[in-house]
Amino acid sequence: MIKTLLRIAALVSVELVRPGTYRQIGDLIDAPAHAAAPVSDRIGVTTTGKGPDVILIPGLASSAHVWDATVAHLAPGHRVHVVQVAGFAGAPAGGNASGPVVDPTVEAIHAYIVAHKLQGAAVIGHSLGGLMAMKLALAHPQDAGRIMIVDSLPFYGVVFVGPQATVATTEPVAARFRDRIMGGTQEQYAAAEPRVMASLVKSHNAEADAATKAASESDHRVVAQAMYEDLTTDLRPEIARIKTPTTMLYPFDPATGGTQAMFDGVYQSAFAPMTQAKLKRIDGSFHFIMIDQPKLFLDEVDAFLK
Repeated sequence: MIKTLLRIAALVSVELVRPGTYRQIGDLIDAPAHAAAPVSDRIGVTTTGKGPDVILIPGLASSAHVWDATVAHLAPGHRVHVVQVAGFAGAPAGGNASGPVVDPTVEAIHAYIVAHKLQGAAVIGHSLGGLMAMKLALAHPQDAGRIMIVDSLPFYGVVFVGPQATVATTEPVAARFRDRIMGGTQEQYAAAEPRVMASLVKSHNAEADAATKAASESDHRVVAQAMYEDLTTDLRPEIARIKTPTTMLYPFDPATGGTQAMFDGVYQSAFAPMTQAKLKRIDGSFHFIMIDQPKLFLDEVDAFLK
């Protein structure tokens, strides 16, 4: 049990992604990407394709390019807006260089939606991006017509502290993680990434190798602060208010050391208050479902958008 919880806990320690270029994706789908007009120094957004709007939010320390395959798949029939959080994956830290990260980033996404008249768009968020999608649905219900949450929880404290965790009991643990990362150097943070990656991505391929390099380029100070906020955010009392149609994907693989029933129980109990949410387990995957099970993931995205 402890081994399983530690492995699950590693999922929030850092998230890794595949670097690439949107120009290459634009060439493939004959729909050139372009950077949208900035509305905040918290995020950058690249848009590709034409059609109904889909907004993709990457997770902690992730690059927008984790969504490259999703963009290529969707852009022939959708206009896809891919968020890059400032300070992650080599992006300048901007407004995230100091102070809170998560809530201001959610508000920046909201401002982008309003500025570009995207209310009612489909929103897909991975891990910390899933938490942001939930926060967006709570604070601005009109922004998302539907949301997909890819391996996130409304409160990660239950993983680190236990089922009876509260923000008060989780905060000291989160603070130690934050202070340990902030107290080190960028080089020390980057050197730890290969070991962390083994808990995040099951696949051994070019995407996984490139993901490690991408994560090491994230500003360790921004990562530390965002992780602290993620761990000390408890949306359990609030998620029942989310009436937006929701799909939630979560992974399972026996290599984690846990049982299928254990994983089912963690996620199903966490999202039970969201009675409209549809939960789907993706077997044979660690945290990065889009890398470990790309076909199954895209099949679920297609079903979600229908």
